[in-house]
Amino acid sequence: MERTVAIGKQNFSSVIENHCFYVDKTDFIREWWDSCDDVTLITRPRRFGKTLTMSMTEQFFSVKYEGRSDLFENFAVWKEERYRKLQGTYPVIFLSFADVKRTSFQETCCDIMKIISREYRRWAFIMKDGCFLESDRKHYNDILSGEYGSTDLNASISQLSEYLYHYYGKKAIILLDEYDTPMQEAYINGYWKEMSVFVRGLFNSAFKTNPYMERAILTGITRVSKESIFSDLNNLQVISVTSRMYQTVFGFTESEVEAALAEYGISDRMREVKRWYDGFRFGECENIYNPWSIIKYIKEKEFALYWANTSSNVLAGKLIRESGSEIKKAVEDLLQGKTFQTAVDEEIVFSDLDNSESAVWSLLLASGYLKIDAVVTVDPDMGKEGLEYRLALTNTEILLLFRKMVHGWFSEKSCGYNDFIQALLSGDLESMNLFLNKAVSATISMFDTGVRPSEKTEPERFYHGFVLGLIVDLRRQYAITSNRESGFGRYDVIMKPLDSSNDAVILEFKVYSPKKEKDLYSTAESALNQILDRQYAASLEAEGIQRDRIRIYGFAFRGKEVLIDGGYLNEYI
Repeated sequence: MERTVAIGKQNFSSVIENHCFYVDKTDFIREWWDSCDDVTLITRPRRFGKTLTMSMTEQFFSVKYEGRSDLFENFAVWKEERYRKLQGTYPVIFLSFADVKRTSFQETCCDIMKIISREYRRWAFIMKDGCFLESDRKHYNDILSGEYGSTDLNASISQLSEYLYHYYGKKAIILLDEYDTPMQEAYINGYWKEMSVFVRGLFNSAFKTNPYMERAILTGITRVSKESIFSDLNNLQVISVTSRMYQTVFGFTESEVEAALAEYGISDRMREVKRWYDGFRFGECENIYNPWSIIKYIKEKEFALYWANTSSNVLAGKLIRESGSEIKKAVEDLLQGKTFQTAVDEEIVFSDLDNSESAVWSLLLASGYLKIDAVVTVDPDMGKEGLEYRLALTNTEILLLFRKMVHGWFSEKSCGYNDFIQALLSGDLESMNLFLNKAVSATISMFDTGVRPSEKTEPERFYHGFVLGLIVDLRRQYAITSNRESGFGRYDVIMKPLDSSNDAVILEFKVYSPKKEKDLYSTAESALNQILDRQYAASLEAEGIQRDRIRIYGFAFRGKEVLIDGGYLNEYI
């Protein structure tokens, strides 16, 4: 009987009881239990089966599922008797921070309080036992009703494990899914410092000084810096995307995908499925597939951006939009199918994301946007030590996601975007200025996420983001490069036509300086003069492009006010 392809089911028992499609990952239970690690942190991208795996682990060990051999008897973990004896023998605390996505610290704390209170409610029946004092029951009820302070909240998880220990006589297993979602939201919305202090206290109490914890698993997308929230946890085993442990647990291997396609009679589509959804690498295991996209494809039988639509991609977008020229240049290369080499520190320091390129690449790698194409040993004679990674966009789905995301920064609030492109290519300065002045106010505001307003600090970063928008629509007509050397300097943008019938374009951006220029028009003229004086057109002319086929534009900006001037190169020489 063909299994039902169900979308969005994250409860293990529901998947099994309803005979839904499921790839056996129960051997994770054996591997994790045999590791004897106190606290395990596993990082994987979104929609890679973390929540379903945590649900499976809870239902295997939890006393609430005692005697549920029917859930596991057909899978790998049930083959050995010593694991069968573990089923249903531990109290398990299961929490998830996946939906904690608030814009303020107070709202976030309130959400976490509610999540912990719900877990207390699941175990409220134990308070009827005579082993508890009246003061225990009062404290328990205070947490259920939300009438407790920050100190009680910090200790609430460890306190629940103590109550469970007194009732069952066994230490609790603690499972925390998507632990870092509040961390990312705190960084995006500007309350990172407060959040890191709070989480450090909560985690220290739950996972470090808790004598009633048997073991714990945390899952998330990123490995947040130990100094930020794990400084007191010396018992933490971290499993990142480069770790060998559990490397085939999250995501589907190639053989698992082949078996899935065969089950539903579509084996002939394997080659195209590989092109769209393959590319992830965990540890030494290559050819890992995104399970969400595979399941959606099996159900829909159409190739689409399934994984891309599972989250808002806010953090990835913010990092690229507000990054410096080197990161934007690398993204341009990635969009053209190229790779680049960089150091990667898998321990994410959110406070470094504003000024560290390696931190940005580390987060994009952990989030699944990038894959490790190769590991490179760095020559000590070159002044570096250790390993670097050659990175690339993961697969066709991610490539299309990046293009869509970049285009979306402009098209969502700028309905005349395509009109602007036509004006740029035809030299219609009036339309260019009209469009961009309308778009800049809305778009710069959209880019400001509460950490560093773009109109006050390095406003040219907005315009480099604008360049990425050009790439999406013009990639088949132009080879677009930025911040590269030509003539006697580094230009901002050059658009070299792939068809000789089109004009080449050079863009130069300048911030208005009241000490140097009397108005925006003078700033735009200064940008044009820089193109001429530093001979940015040299590389185009060397390829035989005539000056009367090279358009040059100077962009001058002052906050949210923009002025563009320019024309053909031969008109200025």
